[in-house]
Amino acid sequence: MIYAKTEAGQQALKDRSLLTPRQRSAFILFDGKRSVSQVLEATAGLGVTPAELVELVELGFLTPSQQSMEKAAAATAHAAAVVARQEGSDAANDRYKKAYPLAAQLTGALGLRGFRLNLAVEGAADVEALLALLPKIRDAVGAGKCSELEQALKG
Repeated sequence: MIYAKTEAGQQALKDRSLLTPRQRSAFILFDGKRSVSQVLEATAGLGVTPAELVELVELGFLTPSQQSMEKAAAATAHAAAVVARQEGSDAANDRYKKAYPLAAQLTGALGLRGFRLNLAVEGAADVEALLALLPKIRDAVGAGKCSELEQALKG
């Protein structure tokens, strides 16, 4: 995370009484461009600890920079998209697990007449592939027998 000085922090720096010498040294390095890890690395010889930097934030002397806020917002949006894709993927997998056996049973019952369709069902790896085969299955077995499969595919 990248932090920048606040007005209160600037005033504390001028007063010279609110910051310990180690905090002051670290505080000066926060310019809105350096990360916390960079500041800690630069002040390691002075013995600056992460707890001291947390105290600067808690006192209101440092605030996340605009750049950090934008990165955090982008990371949050990315994480939300990943979760949404995963949830959507889980739902599609559940539909596939319900629909595949039904499709295989329907096309298997066609015998040699439905051999190629049955092979296509066996090769279907996901819900989209089964949905693409649905019209052919419906034509082969009839709409009545296909209704349970349709419900399973459409969730």
